Amino acid sequence: MAGGKIRRRAVLTSMRPVLQSEVTGCGIASVGAIDRVTRITMFRTSIGRLRAVGIVEGVSFLLLLGIAMPLKYLAGMPQAVSVAGWLHGMLFIAFCIALTQARQEAMWDARRTGTVLIAALLPFGPFVIDSGLRKQDEVIRAKR
Repeated sequence: MAGGKIRRRAVLTSMRPVLQSEVTGCGIASVGAIDRVTRITMFRTSIGRLRAVGIVEGVSFLLLLGIAMPLKYLAGMPQAVSVAGWLHGMLFIAFCIALTQARQEAMWDARRTGTVLIAALLPFGPFVIDSGLRKQDEVIRAKR
C-alpha cells in the first residue's frame, strides 16, 4: 500500500457495473468482483438464473473430475466421489430446471435448448456458453 489512498468507484464495463479499486500513489489498480446490484439483478430473469446455476454446476463438474476422481482412484478415497457426485447431480438437476424455465421465457427453439444442454455435459461447457447467455440476458433486461 505504501501510504496510498484507496478509492472505489463503479465502472461501466461491457454493460455491467464493476467495482474498481485504485490504490493511488503506488500505481496499483485492480478490478474487483461484480458489485452487489449486478449480482441481484442477475437473478431477475430466468436466463440470469440459468447462468448462475450453470457456473456453479460447471465448477462442481470440474471439482468432480479434477479432485474427487483422482482421490478415488489414486488415494483410495471413494467418499470424495460420493459427496462431489451427489452435489454435482443436484446442481445438474437445478440446471435442467433453470434451462426449462429459460426456454419458456426466452422462447428458445429445440436447437438452442439442446446446445445449452450439451454444453452442460462437457467440461468447461457452461463457461463457454456464458457470454452468449449474458448478452441475451442483457437484451431481455433492457426490454423490461
